[in-house]
Amino acid sequence: MSEVVKLERHDVIGIVTVNNPPVNALSAAVRGGILECMKAAIADPQIKAIVLTCAGRTFIAGADITEFGKPPKPPGLVEVLTEMENSPKPIVAAIHGTALGGGLEVALACHYRVAVKEARLGLPEVKLGLLPGAGGTQRLPRAVGPELAVKMIVGGDPISGSRSPSRCWPRSGRCASCAMTIPSSRPRRPIVRSSPMRSPP
Repeated sequence: MSEVVKLERHDVIGIVTVNNPPVNALSAAVRGGILECMKAAIADPQIKAIVLTCAGRTFIAGADITEFGKPPKPPGLVEVLTEMENSPKPIVAAIHGTALGGGLEVALACHYRVAVKEARLGLPEVKLGLLPGAGGTQRLPRAVGPELAVKMIVGGDPISGSRSPSRCWPRSGRCASCAMTIPSSRPRRPIVRSSPMRSPP
């Protein structure tokens, strides 16, 4: 597995952990590591569901600025997110700290999202004269509704986890509110809010 992304199995749950300090930026190594770990978890018959989490003080806080202005390195983020979104096993993003730009797009590609209420979620690309390039403009309205999505995309200002609306998804018929803990070597804290976008295929 990648040095910056690892897969562990706890009972029937696969825990994919990103550890790329200081802010878990989406470098080529992180993208490749997530893709590799997701494929391994999907292929493991003992794993029934997958949790994507991050070590340190934050979830994926955005792109790796050291890659700006350079030729792109594979895998591309769209490839990674397509693999996640098409997973036959449910994937849950466990969010703390900030999930910005590509980090929020990663969370949106998961089937469910849970976040501590202090978390900050946003698509700040517009403030750099850019648009989200990995599906954020399509997935965000489905997750939070068009009104809030337009404000986040056009304004670029993040919202807190406590403002993320709980929504139901018609295919599952289940409400979004839940609580869970992530088994890991870090202190176990409750993750108190969920926004499922869709059931896995």
